[in-house]
Amino acid sequence: QVQLVETGGGSVEPGGSLTLSCAASEIFDCMGWFRQVPGKERRWVAIANRHNQNEGYHEDVLGRFTISTDTAKKMLHLQMNNLKSDDTAMYYCAAGGELSQWGYCYIGPENYPHWGQGTQVTVSS
Repeated sequence: QVQLVETGGGSVEPGGSLTLSCAASEIFDCMGWFRQVPGKERRWVAIANRHNQNEGYHEDVLGRFTISTDTAKKMLHLQMNNLKSDDTAMYYCAAGGELSQWGYCYIGPENYPHWGQGTQVTVSS
């Protein structure tokens, strides 16, 4: 059974930084971070593709967030800088996403069978 455990959430003022970490029982080619606010669908934030060593970012976080994988420690991290109030959400670690025939990770949450319990990030002054 795959286990994913997120840590690092909390409250921060706008412009601040947080680092989320996900301890995984195993590493997959497609792993990523998603976020969800009440009443809205869960959507992708950043995806790490171990198959082609690339990362992808939603346009809302591009240039501010950085995803990284520590394969040896089976950890997935999300460094979040210059946080904004719109970043307030529950953040989830996801793993096991499908690869397309071209070697890209799908970004839809329905493609990820394994999820952590989530960690809350609140950005407020």
